[in-house]
Parts: sequence; C-alpha cells; structure tokens
Amino acid sequence: MKTSTARLAPRAMRFLRRRTRVLLLLAGWSLLESAHTFLGGYGVAKALDDGFLTGHTDVGLAWLAVTALAVVIGGLAGRGVFRGLADLVEPLRDSLVRQVVARSLTQAVAKPAQAADSAVISRLTNQTEIARDSFAGLVLVARSFFFTAAGALLGLLSLAPQLLLIVVPPLIAGLLLFLATLRPMAARQRAFLEADEALSTRFGAVAEGLRDVVACGAQEQTAARAYGLIEDEARAARHLAGWSAVRCLALGLAGQLPILLLLVTAPWLLRQGVTAGVVLGALTYLTQSLLPALHTLMNALGSAGTRLLVVLDRLTTDSGQEPATTAHFAPTATHSAPTTTPTTPAPAPVAHTPPNGPRVDLRAVTFAYGPGAQPVLHDLDLTVQPGEHLVVVGPSGIGKSTLTALIAGLLAPDHGEIRIDGRPVRAPSGPDPSLQRVLIPQQAYVFSGTLRENLLYLCPDGASTSALESSSEAVGLGPLVHRLGGFDTRIAPGSLSQGERQLIALGRAHLSPAPLILLDEATCHLDPAAELRAERAFADRPGTLIIVAHRIASARRADRILLLDGTRATCDTHDELLARSALYRDLAGSWHPQALGRGQGLFRKPGLKPVALTGQLHNPSASMRPTLGPES
Repeated sequence: MKTSTARLAPRAMRFLRRRTRVLLLLAGWSLLESAHTFLGGYGVAKALDDGFLTGHTDVGLAWLAVTALAVVIGGLAGRGVFRGLADLVEPLRDSLVRQVVARSLTQAVAKPAQAADSAVISRLTNQTEIARDSFAGLVLVARSFFFTAAGALLGLLSLAPQLLLIVVPPLIAGLLLFLATLRPMAARQRAFLEADEALSTRFGAVAEGLRDVVACGAQEQTAARAYGLIEDEARAARHLAGWSAVRCLALGLAGQLPILLLLVTAPWLLRQGVTAGVVLGALTYLTQSLLPALHTLMNALGSAGTRLLVVLDRLTTDSGQEPATTAHFAPTATHSAPTTTPTTPAPAPVAHTPPNGPRVDLRAVTFAYGPGAQPVLHDLDLTVQPGEHLVVVGPSGIGKSTLTALIAGLLAPDHGEIRIDGRPVRAPSGPDPSLQRVLIPQQAYVFSGTLRENLLYLCPDGASTSALESSSEAVGLGPLVHRLGGFDTRIAPGSLSQGERQLIALGRAHLSPAPLILLDEATCHLDPAAELRAERAFADRPGTLIIVAHRIASARRADRILLLDGTRATCDTHDELLARSALYRDLAGSWHPQALGRGQGLFRKPGLKPVALTGQLHNPSASMRPTLGPES
C-alpha cells in the first residue's frame, strides 16, 4: 500500500494543482464555516456568564442571537461548498472512465484474440462510482474537520487554556489508534475488491459458456467454483468488518472520552476559577462541532479513504495480466482469425465400426420461445437410428440450433417428448448426461489449464496418452499440439484463435465416452479441408452423430439430411432432397446434381436406410436466406 501511495501521490498533486481556483473557493467558504464554529461555543459561554447568570437576560439573548446568526451563515457557506465540490469531483470520475475505456480498447486492438475482460464492467460501473463518492466524501469531511477543529480549538483556548489539557490528549490518542488501522484496512479493502473482480470475471465467463456447462452436465462443478469465489469475497468482507470494529474503538477513545473527562474534571475546573458558562461552552464545542467533525473524518478515512486509495490504484494500473482463475470457461473473442490447417493428407479411411450409438426419438415435439411466440418446431416426429449420421440444414434462424438444444436437454419442449435409447432426455435421475451426449456449439469454450486437462474434461475416468494422441490426430489437432509443446502445456484461451479453440473442443468430444455427439456448426471456423478431416473422424467414431451443417459438403457426407424450411420438415437422402425440394436445391447453390451425387453418402455407415419423418415447422418470420452454399 505504501508503494501505491507513492505512485498515486504525484498524480494527485498534478490533479489538484490544475484546480487551484476550485480549492481556493472551497477554502473561502470553509473559513466562513469556521466562524460559525467559533461563535457556536463562545456565544453560549458569554450568554450564560455575561447574561443569564448575572441577571442580564437581554445580553444573554443577544449572544444567542449572534450564535443563531452564525448558524445561518454556516448554512450559506455549506451551500457554496457543495457547489464547488462538483467542480472537483466530476472531472476525477470522467478522467477515470476515460482511462479504463482507453486501456480496454488498447488491449482489445493489441490482442484481438484475447478473451474479453469481464472485470472491466466492475471497473466502469462500480469502482469508478466508488472513487467518485469516496473522493467527494474525503474532500468534504477533511475540509470540514480542518476548519471546524481550528475554530473549536481556538474557542477553547480563548475560554480557558486548561480545557486543552483535558480535551487534546484523548483526542490525539484516538487519532493515533485510528491511523494505525488504516494500512491493514486498506489491505483488506484491496482483498475485497480483488475478490469482487474475480467473481465478476467468473460470472461473465460462465454466462458465455452456460450452454456448454448444461450440455456437458457440469453444473455442479461450475457452481462449486463460483461458490468458492463467493466465499472468498465473504471472507474478505468479514476481515474488513473486524478492522472496522477496531476503528470504532478509536472513535470511542477520541470522540467520547473527552466529554467524560470534561464532566469528571468540572469541579476541579470550577475551583481553578473557570466559570459554569465556560464549561458549558466547552461542552458545546465538543458535542456540537469538534467531536461530530472527528467522527465524520474517521469514518471517511477508515472506509472511503482506503476504498479510494485501493480503487485508484487498480483503475490507474495496467497489470497486463489475465485473471488468475483456474479452469474457467473463457469468453470467445469475436475477431479471431480462423485457423489454417496444414494440408497434410488425411489418414486413409478405416473400417466402419458397427452402429452402436443411441437411438434418438422425437414425438410430436413443439417448442416456442415464449407463450405468445410462433412455434419454431411444431409436432415434429423424428427418429435417428443408432449409429446414424444425420445432418440438419435450413435457412438462418429456422430452428436448427434449437433442435440440437432440445436433444441435448438444454431446452424443454412445450409439448411432446424426446427420448434417447427410450429414456427421457431430461430425466431427473440416471446416468451423468455428459457420459451420454456431448454438444459442441459454434462458439467453442476452452478453459485456462493444460491442454491435457482440456481434452480430458469429459472423461471422468481419464484416458491414456495414446488415446489423446489418437483423438488429436483424428480431428486434426496434432499440429496444434506440436506447436503448443505437448499435452502438458498450459494454454490461455485468449491466445488461441476461434478455429484452434474449435479443434480443442472437437478433440475433447471425440475423446469422450459419450455415444451421442451433437455438432452445432462446430467446424464453422475451420477451412474445408480441416472440416472434412474432423467430420470424417466423428463418422468413423462409434456412436450416433447429429450435425448442424455449415457447408453443403457436410450434407453430402451424411446418411440422411433433415431439411427445416419454416413450414414443414423433410428428412431424406441428398439425392432425394435435390429431386423433391426447391429450397434444398437453392441451398446447394450452383452444385450440379450429378456432381453432387458422386460424393453423396461418403461416410454413410452400413445398414442404414432412409427413415420417414413427419411433422410441421411454423416459423414464417425466419429469414429464408440460405446459410449453405458451394464450397470454394
């Protein structure tokens, strides 16, 4: 904290020097306030000694009138103080906001693949307001205490010098004890803000990866990590509260002990020739001016002061480091360049494994996003045979991702049922969902940790290095593993492109024991050669495969194709859809039917025949712009 103070002090002095006129204005109004403080106690003493106790009621009332006038003048001075305060506080807040925004934009431009910094939300909304309010409070109370203490101590000295011997020692003792708490309180305040930022970063990252969390059945693990951060913040708050209790002791010593000593020593003061009016004036100084100002100052320094120092240090320091959270879902950058996969020849096709994946059944499934919305899916009946390779195509916004989310259990149908091997997809009990199905969305999530930890995330029983190597080579992850330095290399999600993150997510899904794989445009950031290799790997992998296609070539490689067109669903082979569906021909673009037919069913698993599908889809508002086109 001493280093932070030394670093911030020059900046603070430059900031204040540029606003000398505002400071002089505040000092002038504060000096007027100090006159009110001086007359407050002095007028009461004179009203009692020279007026009421001597039988001169008019003199006593006159002194009280002067005191009341001083209160009015003090109120006018306070109004001027608040006007000048805005000219000092608002520029500070504006400067801090500019610094936070400029630094965030600079980092985003310098590292476009860097994960978004969720903690910047805390700095812009919470911490800049803390700095603004804390600085305003400190200026207000420091100014008030300085001029109020000057007026009160001058008044005590003018009434009777002995009063200073009673008031000053406990006042200094309390101040010293209070100052001793500032440094540890600042450290606790820093720990609290760091915990708050870590929690904000965690929640931002989990919100980005919530779909994967639910699809992989990782709710309990994710919640446990979040609960740990919540407990860290609560622990920091408790430590801060403990030092606040010590501060309260200092307040009692400096704020209440002088009054007690004055009352106890009143007989001795009277024997020393101090009048009753002087004693009452001293009590007025203590209770009405000095001690309230002291309480306000201690509270401000103990809370606002430490908060301001810590927040300014964090807002003006560019650490250049990523949050040190472990194994978190990293937000995906929106401007990462797709990875370019080396043109290494794909391995020769291997013999197909007999179909042994789960059967997926949808019966009269209807789903809409809200009670008044048009259904995206309406009375959809679909059967995906065990081990089948199904591709889902259709215009943008037609409901392809919705369908995969329903099968993954992320969404619940409004009507109908979805079963996997005869078991409801959202069964309240049974096997871990992450062991039954894996959904890889368009935005793939990779957490901070080793590459091995990322790949084994869906393998509760672990896997051998040879299995890791096999899956990595199958999906085309091998070159990236080599470039990174092996499976035990720690990776930072923000340093990877979106295509590289997709390769890692595909390797994780390929290695998992789940027999049902759902790929929702999970290869959209890969080039056609890399996509071909990845889809071939999953087609060769035992299990059932459902893909939301990104390119028309993906549809050519499927056993069957499910076409969603906004009014009805059609499921058939590639050749049949070309013959029957004008929309599918539009999606296929300029591909010639004969040329397409030669590649149809490239990865079809043996023994699978077209299965009829019925059902209607109502989504007239969906864009009919094709999302699939000819490969380049």
